[in-house]
Amino acid sequence: MSSSLPSYSRRQISTGATWRESVYDWFCNWGELAIEVMTTLGDMAQFTWQVMVWLFTAKPCKGTILPNFYHVGVLSLPVVALTGTFIGMVLAVQSYEQFKNIGMQSRLGAVINMSLVRELGPVLAATMLSGRVGSAMAAVLGTMRVTEQIDALTSMGANPIHYLVVPRFLACLLLIPALTIMADFMGIVGGYFFSTTVLDIDHYQYLNNSRRFVRGWDFFMGIFKSFFFGATIAIVSCYRGFHCQAGAEGVGRAATAAFVISFVVILIVDLMLNILLDATHAAIWSSGAKLI
Repeated sequence: MSSSLPSYSRRQISTGATWRESVYDWFCNWGELAIEVMTTLGDMAQFTWQVMVWLFTAKPCKGTILPNFYHVGVLSLPVVALTGTFIGMVLAVQSYEQFKNIGMQSRLGAVINMSLVRELGPVLAATMLSGRVGSAMAAVLGTMRVTEQIDALTSMGANPIHYLVVPRFLACLLLIPALTIMADFMGIVGGYFFSTTVLDIDHYQYLNNSRRFVRGWDFFMGIFKSFFFGATIAIVSCYRGFHCQAGAEGVGRAATAAFVISFVVILIVDLMLNILLDATHAAIWSSGAKLI
């Protein structure tokens, strides 16, 4: 007498086992991802703490800080200025028809300039900086990690974070507000030129509405947020470079990850700061204080 199960029973057992294995693999994959994310966040927090400690306990070397200031600030001015100019023009083109339909094209200057100084100027300057400078930082530090130059610095008694990361952190932190101001200025000029020359909007109404609706608080919001964006770019890019995997492919992945992660974190920080600053503004305004 045969003790084998019928063919349909064997198929049911096989299907059930496959389904359970798929669910198990799914939970394992998500668990591994959660552990990896938490480990990365912990490592990055420790890395940030070490940067802060060296920033406030030892002076950076002039031989390292000045080249980084030049690379981050001076060499980024042309691309930031060009981007800001065309963003101002694009805003004018996209907004003109909607405002014209309701007979408020003279208010175009207020919308363009407020959008630039509050949001687009800081975010675009940070995006350009993360793409141009952040990826370069991750690639340079990743190459130094792969070629064991960072280990050589440690063996010579120099702290790699103090020697390599602190100058780059200061350059991004202190110079991105200047790049933001440049992006704002060029965007305002580009929007004004296109609106008054091509769209034939009266320049007095354009400037008058800009002056009425764009206040000092709007400029402060953009500049204030840019400090956090610069710190984010420096920390993320240097961290990815320091933890680069071996080989040329690892360096490329570090540079790509530096830009992608920096951009995502910038958007998250931007949302949180907007909520905080808007709440602060409402509290000050409701108290009757006069804003600049």
